[in-house]
Amino acid sequence: MSKRNGSSRGYQIFSLVVLIVLALLFLFPLYWIVTGALKTPAAINSPTPQWWPEEFTLRNFQVLFSKRSAPLFQIGSLTGPTIPGAIRWLINTVFMAVMAMLLTCATAAMAGYALAKKRFTGRVILFSLIVAAMALPKQVILIPLIREMSSLGLYDNIWAVILPTVGWPFGVFLMKQFAEGIPTEMVEACRIDGANEWRTFTDVMFPMIKPGVGALAIFTFINSWNDYFMQLIMLTSSSNLTISLGIATMQAENSTDYGLIMAGASLAAIPIIVVFLIFQKYFTKGITMGAVKG
Repeated sequence: MSKRNGSSRGYQIFSLVVLIVLALLFLFPLYWIVTGALKTPAAINSPTPQWWPEEFTLRNFQVLFSKRSAPLFQIGSLTGPTIPGAIRWLINTVFMAVMAMLLTCATAAMAGYALAKKRFTGRVILFSLIVAAMALPKQVILIPLIREMSSLGLYDNIWAVILPTVGWPFGVFLMKQFAEGIPTEMVEACRIDGANEWRTFTDVMFPMIKPGVGALAIFTFINSWNDYFMQLIMLTSSSNLTISLGIATMQAENSTDYGLIMAGASLAAIPIIVVFLIFQKYFTKGITMGAVKG
């Protein structure tokens, strides 16, 4: 028994050391970006890296907020007050990611419920097409997608980045797997009690698949936020750019201001961290339910 307890104790210590090392490796890039945003250009470009800024400066954030300007909003001929371009780009990015998250979670939850609990002709074929669509790279449908957005008058509009995300095949697949874990008897009991389909979904199914929706919300938000390729193709006007595109346009042709990039990256990281902290409990529940299901 003592040998077994000693072995278990040694394994726990080893696991703790590995987890600490991995945590430090994952946190170091964020630490380097945040501290780099507060360094002087000489310190950033120094051959000897400064692990901690010897001289703190807000110069990089001042350049970020003063180099470009844009209206706060623009609806037809109505234009809002002028604000720093970085703030407008951050607002665009947050709006894009939040709307994509909400619309994707709503449509994927309803589609997953229908595919899991409803029996209709072509259900298996439809689900097979959705799974097959998960294997298609976005570049394959890029040209038809651009033509579609142009015909709808949405090219160079933030909605041209939001709408293609709605109906994300992975989201439908994830929600179907969660909905299949809900006993069918509960749906039948709602039908016996006289509840319609919408009432059954909102009052019974949705609360039970909420952990999966929380996990999908994080996935969708991060995927939309980091989808630089789609943003680069669909957005061209300065006032419609996202934070990543805006920072890229502020770079000179023959030089790179790393302090400016790090300041923009620090600013762009705040919403993602906030969203993860809000949905963290649903995310962990979603992973746990998926692990023990079946």
